[in-house]
Amino acid sequence: MKLLSVNIGKPRPNPWKGLSATGIDKRPVDGPVAVAAPGPKGTGAVGLAGDRVYDVKHHGGADQAVYAYAREDLDGWQAELGRSLPNGAFGENLTTAGLDVNGALIGERWRIGPDVVLEVSCPRIPCATFQGWLERDGWIKRFTKAALPGAYLRVIEPGDIRATDPIEIVHRPEHEVTVALVFRAMTLEPDLLPHLPTADALPEEIRELARRRTLDHFSQ
Repeated sequence: MKLLSVNIGKPRPNPWKGLSATGIDKRPVDGPVAVAAPGPKGTGAVGLAGDRVYDVKHHGGADQAVYAYAREDLDGWQAELGRSLPNGAFGENLTTAGLDVNGALIGERWRIGPDVVLEVSCPRIPCATFQGWLERDGWIKRFTKAALPGAYLRVIEPGDIRATDPIEIVHRPEHEVTVALVFRAMTLEPDLLPHLPTADALPEEIRELARRRTLDHFSQ
């Protein structure tokens, strides 16, 4: 398991959400990149130096400090869509190899290189910016149905990372709640919602939303 690339956003206009800019245009960078906890959501700060988000209401902050996507899943989408998807094409900060990102457990911890430790917090939920960026009508529905969302991570131990750094899973919690399961529960399969409370590391925002949706779904 290793890091194929570290990708930093290049600001560009965002006509798809009516915002001044988006950082979804991520490009691989050479050399080490500093990683640190960005603090709470609302400032635009993320975990990688030189990067930021512009939709501060929905992105960024400690629970979405870093976004990872597997090269293997990008390759699958590349074949299905019939177009090139270079590292960073999905707006991910980290493009990985040999790591089951969507099968990772909520609260699982990865050591990347000698110093950095990241913790899996939640899946990515697709939005209008993502669909507009890929220029595919119906992309949100297609991406949701595939349930290959990639993982947001929080920073546990800061440091520098770079392409080719090894990735090691240093902690796996006792529950069975994966990134993909949370995504499916929160989108098309609400019958899975009762599984989510066992994942203590889920962001409180998602835990509360899951509680409300569970009550609504099972009271019908």
